[in-house]
Amino acid sequence: MSDSKIKITNLHKAFGKKVVLDGVDLEIKRGESLVVIGGSGTGKSVLIKCIQGILTPDQGSILIDDEEVVGVSEKEKEKLHSKMGMLFQGGALFDSLTVWENVAFGLIENQKMDRKNAKMEAIRVLRQVGLAPDVADLSPSELSGGMQKRVGLARAIATRPEIIFFDEPTTGLDPIMSDVINDLIIESVKGLGATALTITHDMASARKIADRIAMLYKGKIIWQGTVKELDKTKNEYVRQFINGSSQGPIKVEV
Repeated sequence: MSDSKIKITNLHKAFGKKVVLDGVDLEIKRGESLVVIGGSGTGKSVLIKCIQGILTPDQGSILIDDEEVVGVSEKEKEKLHSKMGMLFQGGALFDSLTVWENVAFGLIENQKMDRKNAKMEAIRVLRQVGLAPDVADLSPSELSGGMQKRVGLARAIATRPEIIFFDEPTTGLDPIMSDVINDLIIESVKGLGATALTITHDMASARKIADRIAMLYKGKIIWQGTVKELDKTKNEYVRQFINGSSQGPIKVEV
């Protein structure tokens, strides 16, 4: 078996005439934390949905553990999803469930764990992300934004997935809470030995959690490298993006 966990080759996806992914090539090694940066609407979320099998690409290959996952059966997709965890943008918690039920959702629904054990496991994972057991029976609406994000992270790691996706994990948080979440992401990923793919335009977050960074622009990966290489790059597109400058080759569509 190769040391590649996810290998994407020549991936294309369009919606009508709008081309979103236009030949993406990307490899993520086992246990690596890769961060994909890029502006809003550049196709970062579409890329994750293709890897998860939620969207079917128009062309190209996605290998997970050296096995092709594009076009597999629903049963194979279920098997695939059991390897994955996800922290959604904004947390995306179920309002109708308590905090512990949110965390234990995958344990109960997919792993068929009984509710008593699932609650005990949920409380253990909540502790891991710095939340006290008395939070377990609250509803998500009773929590602050930062606490909701922690619950979302607890849900993402509760099933001990091999691959974790983080969709804009620090959006809407103040800089200090963002840093707390970044630290928790690093601890959680390393603790599980998981492979992580994060999409963000928060450069402080990207720098902190990434082993490697890749930039998606106009449907292609136009640069990839380590954080040290990021700061030395001469790529004008990358430089403009990481400096948050309105001047440069990337034109903002108004």
